[in-house]
Amino acid sequence: MNETIVPDSQHRGVIARLPQVPRDLAQLARFDRPIGWWLLFWPCAWGVWLAGAGWQLALLGWMLLGSIAMRGAGCVYNDIVDADLDRKVARTAARPVASGRIGRKLAWAWLVALSLAGLVVLVQLRLEAQLVALVSLALVAAYPFMKRITWWPQAWLGLVFTWGALVGWVAIRSDHWDVIAALYAGAVCWVIGYDTIYALQDREDDALVGIRSSALRMGAKVKIGIGAFYAAAVAFWLLAFWLLRADALALLALAPAALHLAWQVVTLDAGDADNPLARFRSNRFAGALVAAACFVAGNA
Repeated sequence: MNETIVPDSQHRGVIARLPQVPRDLAQLARFDRPIGWWLLFWPCAWGVWLAGAGWQLALLGWMLLGSIAMRGAGCVYNDIVDADLDRKVARTAARPVASGRIGRKLAWAWLVALSLAGLVVLVQLRLEAQLVALVSLALVAAYPFMKRITWWPQAWLGLVFTWGALVGWVAIRSDHWDVIAALYAGAVCWVIGYDTIYALQDREDDALVGIRSSALRMGAKVKIGIGAFYAAAVAFWLLAFWLLRADALALLALAPAALHLAWQVVTLDAGDADNPLARFRSNRFAGALVAAACFVAGNA
């Protein structure tokens, strides 16, 4: 029954072949939309690679697994909290909890299972990184409520979704807090930019049901706003690189990422049904470009 598959699923064929309940659980954790875990993972890689300890592939492998599990857990929690609102928005009305195909008890059980997978990853980190990771749980718990009380839930998402940069850095070293602070600030601005693009899909429905977003707040100036946040992100990343090593050549490593973000803004068409989703998804590539720049700056 393909009508239960949400419009932006990237694995329709695979998901459609699953029995109903496993299919709904996969959708509930957004396993059919890998963009989310890549966006959660890349800041982890930034922190690890900018810390300058080489490839650290085993650590990054654990962090990727943790990103998949905890992004899934976060989505399940969000859908439980937002079920009533999701029913009122066309794009989210078919979500498993909102539609009633998955009950709350099963959703909570699935959340616990995913969290336990995240715990397995957590214990692989050194103690300092474990403590930093645990702090993020308070931010995660508060996130679903932000769209009810502020026009800038994207800013809160930025705090949550880029926390891995701090974890990755502390997993390697516990100094140069100015460097990781600048990297994290840039990451938050990046999330505000790309999640505003994502929110463009729901502007009409959000306005009708009273959900707040930066896309609505920026109004007709949304492209300018996104461009400003992307520019701030690049500026903070440049600062992080400079604070780590005052080498102008290292700064050039960010040029591909900056050009890609500029391309997103220039080619963004808020009136096109497919354009914002495509530009949003392209941030998987943007994250990889920043990761490459961090590796160059941290290890060259």
